[in-house]
Amino acid sequence: MIGFYREINLSPKLIYLKFENMNAAHTNRIKAAIIAGCIVSFLSFGFSATFGVFIRPMSTDLGLSREVFSLSIALQMLCWGFTQPIAGVIADRFGSARVLAVGAVFAAVGFYLRGIVADPNLFIVTGAIVGIGTGACAFPIVIVALGKIVSAEQRSFVMGLGTASASFGMFLSAPASLMLVERFGWKIGVNIIAVSFLLILPVVWFVARAGAPKTGKRTANALGLAIKTAFRDRSYICLFAGFFVCGFHVAFIGTHLPAYVADEGLAVIIGGWSLGLIGLFNIAGSFGAGWAGQNVSKKWMLISIYVSRAVVITVFILVPITSSTVYLFSAIMGIVWLSTVPLTTGLVAQTQGLTFLSTLVGLVFLSHQAGSFIGAWLGGRIYDATGEYTVMWWTAVVLGLLAALIHVPIRESARKLV
Repeated sequence: MIGFYREINLSPKLIYLKFENMNAAHTNRIKAAIIAGCIVSFLSFGFSATFGVFIRPMSTDLGLSREVFSLSIALQMLCWGFTQPIAGVIADRFGSARVLAVGAVFAAVGFYLRGIVADPNLFIVTGAIVGIGTGACAFPIVIVALGKIVSAEQRSFVMGLGTASASFGMFLSAPASLMLVERFGWKIGVNIIAVSFLLILPVVWFVARAGAPKTGKRTANALGLAIKTAFRDRSYICLFAGFFVCGFHVAFIGTHLPAYVADEGLAVIIGGWSLGLIGLFNIAGSFGAGWAGQNVSKKWMLISIYVSRAVVITVFILVPITSSTVYLFSAIMGIVWLSTVPLTTGLVAQTQGLTFLSTLVGLVFLSHQAGSFIGAWLGGRIYDATGEYTVMWWTAVVLGLLAALIHVPIRESARKLV
């Protein structure tokens, strides 16, 4: 045996050191991928989630109704939803980096066009382009990619970290958008947003280095079987249905809260900072949900989040609106804003496995974005018809309680993997 080591010029100690170095290099790649993924989440989600601050200056300058503006954002949400599972399939097959890069380019083009078109129909269409881009490069693709390269014990926390990074982007982009509008006008502001998406391109290389796609050359039949198996699972169906409500809440509040605050006579900047506070406090919410998901029931965490949303919204619409109540509402809502994401994604991984996780999470996000479409568009529609948002606020309360009930039958144990 000693002769063998001498023959290939390797000692047992050298073999151990080589293995240790390989393991360290792999660990460093994973750390770099996590940092890169957080940067992508930060860049891709912030401005797209706070675009509602542009609703008043753009609709006034272009002579567009709020329904037209809302429909563009709603179409963006819906196209994001339809793109998500397709992007998930491609990511499972070829890796997440390519998907993120293509999505960044689409989003940049969409926002650029959104800043130069004045025709109502074309403005609505730009929402589709932005939606395709954000659907391919948004944080759901990122957190799934990160979730695949870490251990099961770390998965919930790392997914929470990616979600928190998206929230930090939201926190900074809301006041930044207001500053851009005030100093340079909304047109230049939108163009700067377009350029920001291109900053994603050099970062995705680090995501690509962390690990290969999990599916290899598995057939379309295996993917089809995975989807059929998931939709025969009561737990997956409940997650699919419940996430619709999350999308409704996020899109309605994210799109219309700044305008609602201004309509009530408060300063415009308060509406912008309300979204910023949601993003800031959701950092804590996402971290907390990611950590808690490793230690307590994810299902009951989700139930408590949806009930909390219903209670907070009820109090907000019943008390007199002041800057203090807006900021308090934003802070509390921020804690439960995207804290559903690491828990829902973690439950999909826990019950369905990792092999087609990007695809199955993408389908769940399709439901989320369908809810986002309704929340963003219907808010503008109801406002144009009634001149207020009261019906939408109470609808959000009822849906929050319904979502809590939908999550009760979820089974948290794993089923047979495909």
